[in-house]
Amino acid sequence: MNAVRPKQPDDQSAASIAALVLIPGMLNDRSIWNDVIAGVRRQLGDKVHVLVADVITQASIADMARDAWRLLAEIPAQTPCFVAGFSMGGYVALEMLSHPVRPIREAWLISTSGLPESPTSAPLREKAIASFEQDFEKAIQATARWGTFEKEVDALEPVIEAMRKIGAEVAVRQTRAIMQRRDLREALGTLNLPVHVLCGKEDRITPPSLSEELASSIPGAQLQWVEKSGHMLPFEQPAFIVQSLCARLIA
Repeated sequence: MNAVRPKQPDDQSAASIAALVLIPGMLNDRSIWNDVIAGVRRQLGDKVHVLVADVITQASIADMARDAWRLLAEIPAQTPCFVAGFSMGGYVALEMLSHPVRPIREAWLISTSGLPESPTSAPLREKAIASFEQDFEKAIQATARWGTFEKEVDALEPVIEAMRKIGAEVAVRQTRAIMQRRDLREALGTLNLPVHVLCGKEDRITPPSLSEELASSIPGAQLQWVEKSGHMLPFEQPAFIVQSLCARLIA
């Protein structure tokens, strides 16, 4: 009788030649990456094992980074690992890069910033918290519109529905985590890996100037502008992200 092969913890990771961790932004679940994941799979099939970090349950950016690292625990040591963080997920990716558990071969920082919370931005965060607590539906509707470029209201419903499911309590907790994030500017100057900074030209949440500053803080970082796009690049321009990723994941 033929022996039955024991099921491995993750057969895909064993067959893949690279691993990619995708980190959602604030008020986003894994669905924000759906079109990016589909595009990567169309181009690269099972050559890349894609994992999506949880950023819903933690109280700090450092805890989110810790749990993102845990996703790679079952990935073989010889497998090259990549990370891409969107918005708040970019803060998580930077935290990971500044306190590495294992080597990261390449990173993408999307619609994000390398700066700590400032005296100017902190009151705006408090205002956002108040709006989440007072009228969450109105707040997420406004966030979706402000975070995208030339999108019809009906087209925003998938994003709004994901925010609605996540809820006000998580929104407040994530906002507090963002406000308390560490100042990693000194660490940025010591990074020794290829880093791609992606930003929509019409980003009103994390303006292009912040991406310019982030790219200039990281040795050799490449800044990629996305025309006719706002803040929510994985939703608005997934094909651009897929092209950037797939050009490097198995290069």
